[in-house]
Amino acid sequence: MLTYNSKDWFKFIFFFRRSDTVVTLLPGIIGVGLFTWLIAFLELKYLVLTEREYIKNLSVMHSMLTFVISMLLVFRTNSAYDRWWEGRKLWGALVNNSRNLALKLGAMLPQEDKHNRMFYKKMIPMYAHVLSLHLRSEITRLALDEKEHPELAAIDHNKHIPNHVAALIFRRTNRLYEEKKITGDQLIVLNAELLSFTDICGACERIKNTPIPMSYSTFLKKFIFFFVLTLPFSFVLSLKYWAIPVVIFIFYALTSLEIIAEEIEDPFDGDENDLPIVKISENINKHVAELL
Repeated sequence: MLTYNSKDWFKFIFFFRRSDTVVTLLPGIIGVGLFTWLIAFLELKYLVLTEREYIKNLSVMHSMLTFVISMLLVFRTNSAYDRWWEGRKLWGALVNNSRNLALKLGAMLPQEDKHNRMFYKKMIPMYAHVLSLHLRSEITRLALDEKEHPELAAIDHNKHIPNHVAALIFRRTNRLYEEKKITGDQLIVLNAELLSFTDICGACERIKNTPIPMSYSTFLKKFIFFFVLTLPFSFVLSLKYWAIPVVIFIFYALTSLEIIAEEIEDPFDGDENDLPIVKISENINKHVAELL
């Protein structure tokens, strides 16, 4: 995830990163510009006055559809950001629960019990690490896909590594109780953090393998495409060749919102603006080591 100074306006406006939508949309921007130029050339050179007056009425349709497309894009970006922020809250909870579990175990286990301390010092951060790998796995993303994926056949689908690590932690904690190294009350105190691991994993999997419904995403893309392609027909008659930069800017604004939503709706994918789950797991490792 990128860290930045939000007050640095000059840098944001005049410098472009590889992840900027301008770079992504450059072929489309060129195509829309050429299409608008072609429409402008044909309308201004070959259309008679009566035909031009008829085409001007298209602006009424654009005025009516502007509100519709703006509402759709607002919902699209808000739903994508909700998924991104929920993922951040879940990983924040994983950080806190890992610290709390290490803190409680550090107080409960005797200092001379190096074996059990070393086990938890290794396994608690390992859960965060394997969860980050699990969420970036193609298998996790396609877990609810009804189509067959033969390209993934070589991977063992029967192993859920985060669950395996969580089971090892829970079994070791239960053994501490059986060996009378912790009391029943202490086991109950530890139970909330132990259960939270699989709860967080399940919530992250829900975000990962349940994308925005395809019908909604497809409709919005088609709506933007045909909306932008009809703009030159009415804009050219009032703006002449100035319609080219105007249509390009409208195309850039509308399509950029859709691209941004596509990027952040999967916050675990490893893009520049996704959550730094690998870095978070490294911080958990450092904090647990300090507590144990």
